[in-house]
Amino acid sequence: MRAQLRYRFWWESVTGTVTGVLGLVTIFCSDWIEAIFRVDPDHGNGSAEWLIVAVLLAVSLALAFGARLEWRRARPALA
Repeated sequence: MRAQLRYRFWWESVTGTVTGVLGLVTIFCSDWIEAIFRVDPDHGNGSAEWLIVAVLLAVSLALAFGARLEWRRARPALA
C-alpha cells in the first residue's frame, strides 16, 4: 500500500500536522509569535493571534482532507 501513495499524500500529511500543531500551540501560548518575530501588530489585544489560529487550523483541515483523498485513491478496490 505504501508504494502506491504519491508524494502529495506525504506532503499534505506532514504539512497538515505541522500547521495543526502550530495552531494548537498558538491557542495555549499566543506570545510565541511576538517573541520570535519581535512585532506586535494588534498592540496586545490578541486579535492577530486568533486570526492566525483560525488560518492555521483551516489550512490543517484542508490538507487533512486532501491527504484523505489521496489515501482513498491509493487504496486497492475491494473485490
